[in-house]
Amino acid sequence: MFWRILEQLFRASRGRLAVALLALASGAAVTTALINLNLDAERKVSGEFRTLGANVLILPHTHEAAGFKPDSGDVTMPKFPLVSGDSPLLSESLLTRLGSLSEGNHIVVAPYLYVVAGATGVGTEARVIVAGTWLDRTSQLAPWWRITGQVITDRADFRDCLVGANVARQLKISPGSQISLGNVIRSRQVLETLTVAGIVDSGGQEDDQVITNLSVAQGLAGLEDQIGVVQLSIPGTPTEISQAIAKISAALPDVEVRPVPQIAQAEASLLPRIRGLIFFMVALILVLTTLCVFASMAALAMERRRDVGLMKAIGGSISRIVRIFFTEAAALGLAGALIGYVAGIFLSRWIGERAFHVAISARPEVLPIVVALMVVVSLAGALPLRLLGRIRPAEILRGE
Repeated sequence: MFWRILEQLFRASRGRLAVALLALASGAAVTTALINLNLDAERKVSGEFRTLGANVLILPHTHEAAGFKPDSGDVTMPKFPLVSGDSPLLSESLLTRLGSLSEGNHIVVAPYLYVVAGATGVGTEARVIVAGTWLDRTSQLAPWWRITGQVITDRADFRDCLVGANVARQLKISPGSQISLGNVIRSRQVLETLTVAGIVDSGGQEDDQVITNLSVAQGLAGLEDQIGVVQLSIPGTPTEISQAIAKISAALPDVEVRPVPQIAQAEASLLPRIRGLIFFMVALILVLTTLCVFASMAALAMERRRDVGLMKAIGGSISRIVRIFFTEAAALGLAGALIGYVAGIFLSRWIGERAFHVAISARPEVLPIVVALMVVVSLAGALPLRLLGRIRPAEILRGE
């Protein structure tokens, strides 16, 4: 009898129940999308920050004597340490130890050695900064670079280089041109002649550099097997990055491992703001959904006065009558949650593609959360049905 009455209630009030179901499904869809975004926000935002370049640096302990200034310069890479007579340096053997630590963790490692050199282009000479590195890692650490010409992907290609846009204009060179580099300390004698593979337009300090293979910079400076700094791009959340830094620091006590301060601070402050905004939006959606269901149920309570009066007249208890109505509301919340969850998955993917250019993963653990929230919202919105318990059967039977 209980389920038969419940079925009749659904059939008799299809219009108003459909409005309440639409409100619950819409609220569940938006809630599902926002919770999915919240669960994936840390990973997605961290991934976006990785496109800004290196987020961790490895330097000698006395790096400040070499002119390293951690709070100045470019957002993605602080002012580089130039090699001078008393510059502290790192041994290239450090890279072997780093390789074992980064293996399987998707950590991008790139050594750098910065030296001042004399450069000769098309009949023009100038002093430039030569940045020696692993050229095949530049596209991974700096995906925002606009390179005119060829991107170097072979680390063993010693004869090609990349030239910053400002240097290219100063020396009047283009992709395919030859550039001669000489150490200014060694009477400007020409030590290397390289082919310009591409022109780099980064909008940063790289525009004023000549980027070569690491061995070329080492040869110019006469520093075999020496490097000035190591840049790391460590994926993961801020917590995972901090754990990786601690692990590397413990394994390499003879060097200093520090995060790039601008990126670390921006990432640490942005995530709580995003999560706070998502929490506020979910709370607002739940309140609005509750009010919509409340309005529908209040109108429904007025329509069911006669039904309730008749139930009470034939001996129905208030608790049983209210239980029928609240079961109806809970079933409505469950249906709205299931419909909204499916719609919310597509909505979260659409938002992810628009905001992060990636698909947000559907999380199965979101379903019970959304079901619980929508059932609570539906029961809260059904509170007007409790007023039906005050109806007097005699007044209903008299037609009042």
